[in-house]
Amino acid sequence: MTTFSKKWRTLLALGVVCGAFAACSNDTSTSSTPAAGNNTVLTTEPPPASDAPTTEPSTMGDGKWESLTAPADCMCSDGSEFTYFVRKADPNKVLFFLEGGGACFSKDTCGPDSGTYKRTVGHDGAMTDGEGIFDFSNPKNPFADYSMVFVPYCTGDVHIGNTTTDYGDGVVVHHNGYVNGSTALAKMAELFPDATQVVVAGESAGSIPTPLYAGLAHDLMPTAKLTVLADGSGAYPDAPVLNATIGAQWGTMKAVPNWPTTAGLTAEQWSLPGLFVQAGKHDPTITFARHDYAFDNTQTSFAALAGVPAENLVQLIDTNEQQIEASGIDLYSYIAPGDTHTVLHSNAFYTETVNGTLFVDWVTDLITAQPIADVHCSGDCKAA
Repeated sequence: MTTFSKKWRTLLALGVVCGAFAACSNDTSTSSTPAAGNNTVLTTEPPPASDAPTTEPSTMGDGKWESLTAPADCMCSDGSEFTYFVRKADPNKVLFFLEGGGACFSKDTCGPDSGTYKRTVGHDGAMTDGEGIFDFSNPKNPFADYSMVFVPYCTGDVHIGNTTTDYGDGVVVHHNGYVNGSTALAKMAELFPDATQVVVAGESAGSIPTPLYAGLAHDLMPTAKLTVLADGSGAYPDAPVLNATIGAQWGTMKAVPNWPTTAGLTAEQWSLPGLFVQAGKHDPTITFARHDYAFDNTQTSFAALAGVPAENLVQLIDTNEQQIEASGIDLYSYIAPGDTHTVLHSNAFYTETVNGTLFVDWVTDLITAQPIADVHCSGDCKAA
C-alpha cells in the first residue's frame, strides 16, 4: 500500500448497518485506578459548525481506569475470573486495545512448566506505567484523550478461541479468548454508543485478531470510522494445515462471525492474514495498518514452534502483505529494522524513525485520516 486513495477516503465516511451481537453481558464494576488524562478533542473534516458534534464537559470522562469483572461464561485459561478495564475520556473517540502474551497449542506449550503464554489476568502494567500510547501526559500521544477498553490476554488463543481442550496428562486449557474479547467489545458499544472514531489496536498476540474485532465493531457501531493498528504479528503465514490444526485446538471455527464473506469458510481457510481479508470484505470502510520489526525475535521463535521456517522473517511479512492486498484489501505498513518485538507500549513509540518518518507522526496521520504511505526499512533490515 502506498498512498491513501480518494476513493478509500470517501468510503471511510460511509456506514453499513449490520446486526449487533453480544456475549457474556451484565458486567459489574469492581474498582478504579487513577490515571492522567488529556481532554483535548481532535477532529478531522468536521461537518458545518452548526451540526458539528461537541463533547460537553458533563460527558467527558475523568480518565481513570475502572476494572470490570465479567460473568462466569468469561474466564482465563485456568478457569479463573476474567477482568477487563475501561478508561472514560472523550466518548466520541475510543481505543479498543487487545493485550499480547504468547500462545499455546500443545501439551508442551500449554503445560504448567511452559512460559509461552499468559494464563491469568494479573497486574496490567501497560495501563499504569505511563509508557508509549499509555502515557496520557505526553502532548505527542495521539490517544491521550481517547476513551479506552483494555482487554487482558489470558487464554493462549490470540483472542479468537472458543473451546476447552484437553491436551493430555492433566493439561486442560479454556481457550475462551473470543468470548472474553467479544464481551468487552459489546461493553464498548454500550458505554460509547455515539463514538465516531474507533481504533482497534493490539500488541503481539493481541495484534493478530485486530481485523476481526474491527469487523465485529462495525456490526455494533456501524456509523463509526474504524481503524486497525496491529503491532507485532505480520509474519505469521496462511498455512492451511496450521490453520486447521491449531484452529481445532482453539475452537476458532466456533468464533467465525456470521458474515456473508465467511459463508462456507473452512478451517483450512480461516487464517491469520485472512482476518484482514474477511473483515475488509465485510466492511470496506475499515482502514488497516500494522507495524513490525523486520527480524522480530518473538515472531521468529513462535514461527519455529509452529514449524514455520522464519530465518528471513521480513520476507514472510512482505509476502503476507502482498497476499492480503492481492485480495483487494489495502494495508498500510511500517516495517522497522531490527529484532525488537512491538512498540506501542514503549517510549520508542515517540522516537522510532524509519526513512525520515517518525512512527508517532505516522500513527497520528493514520487515525486522523491524513495521507500516509508505506514505510519500509532498506538494506538487510537487521540493524536497528
